[in-house]
Order: sequence, then structure tokens, then C-alpha cells
Amino acid sequence: MERVIVESLYLMLAVVVSGWAARALRFPVPLPLVQIGAGGLIAATTPHGMRLDPEVFFLLFLPPLLFLDGWRIPKEGLFRDARTIVGLAFGLVVASVVAIGFVIHWMIPAMPLAVAFALAAGLSPTDPVAVGAIIKKSPLPRRILHVLEGESLLNDATGLVCMRFAVAAVATGSFSLGPAAASFLWLALAGLAAGAGITFGVTAIQSRIALRLGEESGSKILMSLLLPFGAYLLAERIHASGILAAVAAGVAMAYVEQTGRALPATRMRRIAVWDMLQFALNGTMFVLLGEQLPNIVRNAARAMQEADLGHPLLILVYVAAVSAAMILLRLGWLWFAFRLPGFRRGGPPMDRRVLLAAAIAGVRGSITLAAIMTLPLFVNGAPFPGRDLAIVIAAGVVILSMLLAGLVLPPLLASLPA
Repeated sequence: MERVIVESLYLMLAVVVSGWAARALRFPVPLPLVQIGAGGLIAATTPHGMRLDPEVFFLLFLPPLLFLDGWRIPKEGLFRDARTIVGLAFGLVVASVVAIGFVIHWMIPAMPLAVAFALAAGLSPTDPVAVGAIIKKSPLPRRILHVLEGESLLNDATGLVCMRFAVAAVATGSFSLGPAAASFLWLALAGLAAGAGITFGVTAIQSRIALRLGEESGSKILMSLLLPFGAYLLAERIHASGILAAVAAGVAMAYVEQTGRALPATRMRRIAVWDMLQFALNGTMFVLLGEQLPNIVRNAARAMQEADLGHPLLILVYVAAVSAAMILLRLGWLWFAFRLPGFRRGGPPMDRRVLLAAAIAGVRGSITLAAIMTLPLFVNGAPFPGRDLAIVIAAGVVILSMLLAGLVLPPLLASLPA
């Protein structure tokens, strides 16, 4: 227990120091890449690595991040462009899972198709935090910025649910569309109801207590931190989607906020606490990736040699090919979505540079890492097939997408008219 506490403190310290280092560098480097480097430094200077339990990792990291995504989903333009946002957040994710899954399986025949689908599903969500600093002050039309932000806050749940189905297919060795559709319907409806219900129920009770006894900021803030875990665990207990429950709990929290039930001081303190939590969770995931990556890369290279898949440097080719395929698919989907009559009516004039920038802005980040690192260690008593290789490819795509966005977006956006 003492060792776990000490290692956790190392991780937190690395998150803080990497933030200082990223700001001190003379040339701009995305903060997640600095955090990955800090994790690698920990791995090189400490004798023992932290062993991750995928189930515990999933429970600790994903519910609060998904809850926050739902809570902060942009209201402006959400309903106006709902069709475009839903098409990106659901249609593009499903298309990515199928198309990229087949691409991965075609490149790496030794990786089972279900595992390739799981990897593609983990790669499908985009990260609003990773590219936010790059496009925040860009001349991209505001309507397109809102669409991209809405997409990134909604596609997490779709990708993670698809990943759960793919992992289940790996465990059972089969996949049937009919039962899967019925199961998805229950997972979605019951999960959404559980998440929204627990938020509305808890906040209603809190409001009654506050009316009688007065409001205490600390308890309201603490309860907001417990809500995503409560929603997730309740949904999992009734065999629904805890992922969708956490998102629904966050969306419900956004509507509760609009009623003004909490005092302004409570809301301001709660925002500060959640900003800190988001920074800590995102940073910890990237530091953990850097700490785990050397061992994962060694295992993946050994697995490739044992399976006679070629030289381990082929992993770089896989990363580049998967990244290119995802950008091309996203570019084609955006080209179609932004030209639908509903979007073009009253929308901004479409420029090829805007379209290319929107495609490159689909950066993968913390949700992808959290998802792919929760792949089970074992399935049916045997090691999960291709787990290390899948994690290495996912990490490579995350890093490459950030580098590409950092290098290409600033000059591309600078050439757009203000």
C-alpha cells in the first residue's frame, strides 16, 4: 500500500512539473507530449513500474471525464446543428470502427478482427482538450467550432460502447447483430435514464435540504464529485451502460445549473475544483502512458517477432497508416456533412482549408488512452490477443495526431481570412 501511495505521489508531482516544463520551453510543445516524457523519465529512474488493473483504471478515470464532457457540452448551436453533430458523434464513430477495424486487420492479419474493431473504437473519440488551445483563437467560423466541440463531447460514449461490444466479441468468439442491437437498446436507454435520474434526484434532495438548513458549499461540491461514480455504478448494477450514464449525469447537471439552485459562490468553487480534477486526470493518464510505454513497446516487439510479423519498426508504419486512414475518412465525412442543405443554409462559406483544418483537428487524447489501457489483461484464462500491440499503435496515433495538429494547424489557420 505504501508503494502505491508513493508512486501515485510521483505521478501527481510529474503532472505539476511537466506543466512548468511545457510553459518554460522556448518552442511550443503540446503538454501531453511533455507529460509522456515525464512518465518515461519516471520509468527510467525508478526500479518498479505501476501495475494497472484495467477495471480499477476504467472506474477511476473515465466516469468523471465523461461526466465533465456532458456537463460542459456547448448549448449554443447544439440543437441548431444537432443533425451534423450527431452524424459526427455517432455515424462517423461507427464508420471509423468498421472501416479502420478492417484496415488494421488487413495490415496485421495476426490481430483478430474483433481486437482490431476494439482498437478502432478506442481511437474513434476525439479529444476537446488536446487541440483546444490550438483552435481557441483561430479564425475558423464559430459555427464549425461549435460543431467540432459538440462532436468531441458526444463521441466518447459512442466509441467506448462500441469498444465494449468488440471486447465482448473477443471473449465470446462471436457477434450477432440482432441480439447486439437489442442489447445496445437496453444499454443506451437504461444507462441514460439512470444517469439523468440520479443527478436530478440527488440535486432535488440537496435543494430541499438547502432550503431548510442553508447551503453548504463543500457538501455540494463533494456530491458533484460523487455523482459520476454513482451514475456509473448504478447503471452497471442494472446491466446498463455506465459510460452513457456518466455522460447523461453530466448533461443533466448542465440543466440543473441553469435553474440557479446553487449559490454563485458554490458554482465558482465547483468550477475551480473540476478544472483541477480534469487537469490532474488528463495529466496522470499521459504520465502513466509514458511510464508504461517502454515495457509495452518491448512486449509488443517481442510478440511481433514471435508471431513472425516482421521487424518491430513496422509498428511505425502501422501508426502512420492508421492515422492517414482516419484523417481521410474524417475528411470525406466532413466534406459530406458540411454540404448538407441544413448546414449550408445560413452557415459559413466553406473553404478547403477550413475543411482540412477541421479534419486535422480530430486529435486523439486522454479518452483514447484511458479506453485502450482498460483492455483486459486476460480473456477466458488466456492473455488478451494483441493487447500490447494495440496499446502501442493507439499511443502512436495519439502522439502523431498531436504533432500533426501542432505543426500543421497554426500555419493553416493563419492563412485563413480573419
